[in-house]
Amino acid sequence: MTPLVTHLASTAAWSGHDTRLIVAALAGIAVIVLLITKLRTHPFLALALGSGVLGLGAGMAPEKLIDSFSAGLGSTVAGVGVLIALGAMLGKLLADSGGAEEIVDGILRRSGDRALPWAMTLIAVLIGLPMFFEIGLVLLIPVILLVARRGGRPLLLIAIPALAGLSVLHGLVPPHPGPLVAIDTLKADLGLTLGLGLLVAIPTVIVSGPLFARFAARWVRPAPPERLEREQTPESENAEPGDADHPRPGFGVTVATILLPVVLMLGRAVAEIVLPRATRCAPRSRSSARP
Repeated sequence: MTPLVTHLASTAAWSGHDTRLIVAALAGIAVIVLLITKLRTHPFLALALGSGVLGLGAGMAPEKLIDSFSAGLGSTVAGVGVLIALGAMLGKLLADSGGAEEIVDGILRRSGDRALPWAMTLIAVLIGLPMFFEIGLVLLIPVILLVARRGGRPLLLIAIPALAGLSVLHGLVPPHPGPLVAIDTLKADLGLTLGLGLLVAIPTVIVSGPLFARFAARWVRPAPPERLEREQTPESENAEPGDADHPRPGFGVTVATILLPVVLMLGRAVAEIVLPRATRCAPRSRSSARP
C-alpha cells in the first residue's frame, strides 16, 4: 500500500503548471469581461480573443492554438449549430410576428395585481424558451416598466421574476447555446438533458424569481431610468394589438409553436426509455410488410 499512497501523493501535488493554468484562465475571463463591458465588443469576438489569451497563457504555440480553435469550433458547430440556428429562427419569428406581445397581453389579461410577479415569471419562461437571453431582455424591459407603473407595484417585484426566468432557462435548458455545447462536449442525450434541465429550472425560477422578489422589493426601491420612461409614450401604451395588414397570431397558436420543439425532444427521450431497443432499432421484415 505504501507505493500506492506515495504515487497518489505525488500525482496530487500542486505544480507550477497548475498555477499557470489557473492564472491563464483568470486572464482569459478578465479579457472577455473587459471587452464586452468596456469596449462593447461582440460576445463572439470577445470569446475568441479570450480563448486565445487562455491558450497563449497556458503555453500553447500560436500555430497549435489556431488549429485547436478551428477544430473545436468546427466540431461544436457541426454538433449543435443547426439546433442553435433553428432556435434563433424561432425566436426571430416570435418577435417579428407579434407573438411575444400576444403572450404578454394574454397572460397579463388573465392575472390580477397580486399575481403579477408570477405572471411575469410565466411570461419570461415562455419567451425564454426559444429566444436568447439578450433578445428576451430587450423585449421584456418595456413590459416590466409598463406593468410596474400601471399596477403601482415596486419595480424589483416585477423585474426580478422576469430576469430569473430568462437567466435560468438560458443556462439550463436547450436550445440555448450553453446547454447545447455542454451536451455536445459530454455526449449527453438531448431529450434527457432537457427533461432534467426543466426539473431543475422550475424550482430555481420559483425561488430566485417571485419568492426572492418579495424580499428584494422591501430592501431596495430603485426608480426606473428616465430615458426608458420617456420611451414608453401614451400612444405606445394604448396602441391596439396588431393592425389590419399584420394581425398577431393567436395566443394558443403562439404557445403551441413555442412548446412544439420542447415536446418533440421530450417525446424522443421518453420513447427511448419506454420502448424496447429491439422495437426501435429492428427493421420491419418483408414478410410482415403489407402490399
